[in-house]
Amino acid sequence: MKTVTDFPRKVVEFPDIGIVMPDGCRLSARVWMPKDAEAEPVPAILEHLPYRKRDGTTARDSLTHPYLAGHGYACLRVDMRGNGDSEGLMADEYTQQELSDACAVIAWAAAQPWCSGDVGMMGISWGGFNALQVAALQPPALKAIITLCSTDDRYADDIHYKGGLLLNENQGWGATMLSYSSRPPDPALVGENWRSMWLDRLDNEPFLPALWLEHQTRDAYWKHGSVCEDYSAIKAATLAVGGWGDAYKNAVSRLVRGIQNAPAKGIIGPWIHKYPHFAVPEPAIGFLQEALRWWDRWLKGRATGVEDDPAMRLYLMDSVPPRDWYDERPGRWIAEPDWPSPAIATRDLFLDGSGGLADGARPGFEATIASPQDCGLFSGEYCAIWLGPDLPGDQREDDARSLCFDGQPADTAIDIVGAPVVSLSLSADRPRAMIAVRLCDVQPDGASTRITYGVLNLCHRASHEYPEDVTPGAKMAITLRLDDVAYALKPGHRLRLAISSAYWSLVWPSPEPVELTVYEGRLTLPVRAPGTGNEVDFSGPEGAPAWAAETVRTPSNSRRVERDPHTGTATLVIEDDFGAFRDCDHGLETGSVAREKWSIHPGDPLSARGETHWTETLRRGDWSVRTETFTTMHADRKHFFLSGRIEAYENEKLRFTRRFANKIKRNFI
Repeated sequence: MKTVTDFPRKVVEFPDIGIVMPDGCRLSARVWMPKDAEAEPVPAILEHLPYRKRDGTTARDSLTHPYLAGHGYACLRVDMRGNGDSEGLMADEYTQQELSDACAVIAWAAAQPWCSGDVGMMGISWGGFNALQVAALQPPALKAIITLCSTDDRYADDIHYKGGLLLNENQGWGATMLSYSSRPPDPALVGENWRSMWLDRLDNEPFLPALWLEHQTRDAYWKHGSVCEDYSAIKAATLAVGGWGDAYKNAVSRLVRGIQNAPAKGIIGPWIHKYPHFAVPEPAIGFLQEALRWWDRWLKGRATGVEDDPAMRLYLMDSVPPRDWYDERPGRWIAEPDWPSPAIATRDLFLDGSGGLADGARPGFEATIASPQDCGLFSGEYCAIWLGPDLPGDQREDDARSLCFDGQPADTAIDIVGAPVVSLSLSADRPRAMIAVRLCDVQPDGASTRITYGVLNLCHRASHEYPEDVTPGAKMAITLRLDDVAYALKPGHRLRLAISSAYWSLVWPSPEPVELTVYEGRLTLPVRAPGTGNEVDFSGPEGAPAWAAETVRTPSNSRRVERDPHTGTATLVIEDDFGAFRDCDHGLETGSVAREKWSIHPGDPLSARGETHWTETLRRGDWSVRTETFTTMHADRKHFFLSGRIEAYENEKLRFTRRFANKIKRNFI
């Protein structure tokens, strides 16, 4: 990344500007703006998050917000109420209170003497979600948004459920939030009130994984904040950005297709859950330059040509050997002027009883699969974010636990661009059952790279809102849309469709072992004519100077599968030490360690168990706090059992403990 220090306008930073909400709650904002903004007012850009501007997001904020401010914007990084240095309490994600607060901040910013009256909203993940949701509320000053790694459908494409199945990330990210929100504000900003604010938060902190688990179907809880319910409500120009290594890739296509009352464009690169100017795998792009083109057009009225950009700019990934981490993904940028694109055709491949996958309809057959419960251990993280070995590795072990249909070696390159669709006639021998389908690239040496995948709760085959039991043994027709992808299959490589009845530890297993019988099937590929070279170019990544921090403890990440030789239990062990760093400006030292264990016996779905343990530390001089947070989850045939614990220490003395225990009925899962 090129570091930029010379900007058109000199930047000033305010570490703690108070913005008082209509109910009197003070939110804390870190603000960067041109020094002469009151003489020459500028548009404002809001990022509204629970992730702590003082220490949580400061590394990425340092690269991003001063850069935009130096080009004539006032950037507001606001801590949501109940988090960081803001007052109040947080009850849940994307509440009406959160969205109302964001609207109030936008109105406040628009009324300031340094603001031109026009506002944009930007964010990745949580901030991308609420940017979409606030846009749908149409606050008058909000003219444009940039939403990254977010979704328009909270039930279908967040960290809670996928295909009507419970994602283990529901517990995983719930544990993350329990840890994040357990930390106090910085006494250097809020003064002696820090302890009472901290204890109030701890005493009222929601146990989010249990709250989310109470809603196992697509009910009104999930429809709130899902802008797919009414795309027409979005009037702000929308740039949607995603990554093929991220969990939220599917929303970009839907947003570009669905938003009709405002300009909408999409960019998807090879990246995991990161901003594209410092994202991995490479190539990163000049995202901040792209953002400036967007903001300059829609907030300043300048002719930057963004309205003439292709509807979708996509990174077409080359076929590569399977690895759980890539520093770089070779490929090329392609461009589609319209979306959906008339340049993308479909090709049907049919399953046959000999395990083949070929052109032309095949006669019916019967093929069964009863996957061991540890099938899926090489799926990688649902949402790769931590820069560890989180991507899906070699799929051969999972393929061996699946029913596989292999195509012939490709004569020519096949560019798959879009969402492959799998149509199956099948039956299950239990009333509660699931299916996982993976599309893999089988290399000449036998290595298997996952191209894309999809999962489906068969009780949700007709509706995510009104599930119903499977009739054991009865044939049913299902259509499963796999995740969007842009992938170039090399000549000589084969496509493999792998079907399994379990996918641990990505999703929670069915209550009983299941055998699936497949009678016929079709894979519909979205295919684009092969080409060469980039069809669109991006500038190289730029950013403001990096966060000035001293490394106290170096980060490290590990992911391994352990098998008990006596019991046969398989355990995925994840350890992420995010290190410890001391801010060279204000001296706050922060540290974080996360540990997860996901265990299951291959023959018993009721043996499934998830455990997490997070440690968070803050210290400055002779002041220090530490929180330890724990969650565990298991289930029987009728209920989930989810528990948690917070321990909070001040100067190594235990100041607070709290326990959570929840028994939640399984609802067709």
